[in-house]
Amino acid sequence: MARYVLSRIGQALLVLWAAFTISFVLLQAMPGDAVLIKFQSPEYGLSPEQLADIRAAYAADGSLASQYLQTIGNFLTGNFGYSLQRGVAVSAQLAANLPSTIRLAGYGFAAALILALILAIFSNISGFGRLHSFIHSVPSLFVSVPTFWLGIMLIQIFSFRLKLVPVINPGPWEGLILPVLTVAVPISAPMAQILLRNVDEGLARPFVAVVRAKGASHSWVLWRHVAKNALLPVLTVAGVLFGELLAGAVVTEAVFGLNGIGGLAEQAVNFQDVAVLQAIVVISAAAFVTINLAIDLLYPVLDPRLRTKLGTVQ
Repeated sequence: MARYVLSRIGQALLVLWAAFTISFVLLQAMPGDAVLIKFQSPEYGLSPEQLADIRAAYAADGSLASQYLQTIGNFLTGNFGYSLQRGVAVSAQLAANLPSTIRLAGYGFAAALILALILAIFSNISGFGRLHSFIHSVPSLFVSVPTFWLGIMLIQIFSFRLKLVPVINPGPWEGLILPVLTVAVPISAPMAQILLRNVDEGLARPFVAVVRAKGASHSWVLWRHVAKNALLPVLTVAGVLFGELLAGAVVTEAVFGLNGIGGLAEQAVNFQDVAVLQAIVVISAAAFVTINLAIDLLYPVLDPRLRTKLGTVQ
């Protein structure tokens, strides 16, 4: 078990390092010099010596290797550098914008799980056979819907036509209803499909027929014997879909005008604010890796078969 935990942690750290390195190389390969673009304007009236000092302050005067080592060293100590656009610490910008994104992603993830469970429950109730067939026949329908289009449609329907949820000066909770649905709906469908597939496979196993022959009801067998095993694969898929949710959260914030990482990333792209973009990429990768690492470590706790297998390997 200890070897399993250490291997998963090592893989997580490797993914984080790869995300940092790839993003660093791609951001450094962007055309132009962001520091010179901002400060070389004649309206600033800066001398070459002053420009050199500014480049040194933003660690943009060294070689690519020295910049890489300095940046990764700063990141390991929690120093994300300074924003070229605003001249403030990137950590301060993240502290102001990150809570909104975490709240949206957390509520969206919980809502997606709830929607998937609701779809799976209703599709296994007599009289909802068409829903069962629908979920199995169009598994990628919700995933293929663009996040920005879904957000706009929800605004048009629930805000402008039905006037149920305001989008102009909404309350703290009202302003989260449509954004949470926007990020939750696309990932709820694949989770519901996988859950249904595992429920169908569980109900088809021989031990279920034996339990049913002893007089157990369909609902009792479903909840006591099938549901737990059916939920385990959903956890793995949910961890993978969390990356899709993070991407959807960034787009959703732009659609609904939320003050989160999405708006910060949009501004950073427009101004080639490399330090902010690098921090956003690393923070997003860290969130994705952490969720998947937690699921990997939780899996042996929920599945005794995996614990037995790990003990046999050791």
